[in-house]
Parts: sequence; C-alpha cells; structure tokens
Amino acid sequence: MRKIILNLAVSLDGFIAGPNGEYDWCFADADYGMTNFLNSIDAVVMGGKSYRLLLQYGAPYPEYTNYVFTRTEKSTPYANVVFTRDDIAEFVEALKEKEGKSIWLFGGAEIIHPLLENDLVDELMLSVHPVLLGDGLPLFRKLNERKAFKLMDSITYPSGLVQLYYKK
Repeated sequence: MRKIILNLAVSLDGFIAGPNGEYDWCFADADYGMTNFLNSIDAVVMGGKSYRLLLQYGAPYPEYTNYVFTRTEKSTPYANVVFTRDDIAEFVEALKEKEGKSIWLFGGAEIIHPLLENDLVDELMLSVHPVLLGDGLPLFRKLNERKAFKLMDSITYPSGLVQLYYKK
C-alpha cells in the first residue's frame, strides 16, 4: 500500500501560510532534503487554492500526477493534472491502494484535515521555520480524537530550520 506523506513548511506558531496566503517566510536557500523526497513520490494531492498558487510558477510538478480537489476548476492544459470533486477521504483511500510510490499531501488545510481525521496520513515531514507569523492559515484544526505519531528523525540546519519526521 502506498503512503500518504504530509510534507510542508510550518512556522514556530503553527501556520502554513501568512494571513494573506504568503509564503515569503519559507527558506529557499538550500535543498533541505527535497530532492530525496521528490524521488520517493509519484503523485501529489492538493486543493484548488494550492493548485492556483502553483500555477503562478508554471505547470505544477510536471513529473508527477497531480490530483486536485476543487469545486471551481473544470479544465487544465496540463496532462498530468486530474481534477476531482470526489469525497477527499474516499478518493485518497482508493489512491493508496493503487500501485506506485508514495503520495505527497501538498495541502492545503481543507485537504489535510479530512485526511488526518480519517487516519489516512502515514507520515509527517514538517520543516519548522524559526519565525513567528502571529496570524495566518493554521496547519491543524480541531480533530475528533487524538492522532499519535512516533518521531523517527529530526534534522537541525545551520539556518535554524528544523525538520521533524513522524510516522503513525
């Protein structure tokens, strides 16, 4: 069975984006293990807002199949992008059953929450940036029950960024 890996940047105070959706606080001065991570996946799962954000930089992750949960998008010029309005948890549960590498849960928060709630996230790879945003889009919402993960590794970089690797 394929793994769903939530891999994203988070501020010290738990935000994944600033109050206006900005990501300018995220470090881009080093690889921070992204090359190895990208070699371990073959699909990306994201919401419509994340998809539209990525479009500013061109085709979203052209070497992977991108599954986009959206209520507004209807067509795309990119062959590697699949739009869906299906139930998030049911769709991802079926996707995990298919052959392939791991699946990157890119975000956003509206996609992350139901997958955590339904125990479909297998690993967390959180890059904690040494900044307090004070406001923004929180990584986690209230869950119906506790979700336990085990710390597998942590890496501290000279920049102050700390990567935390957890598994269910």
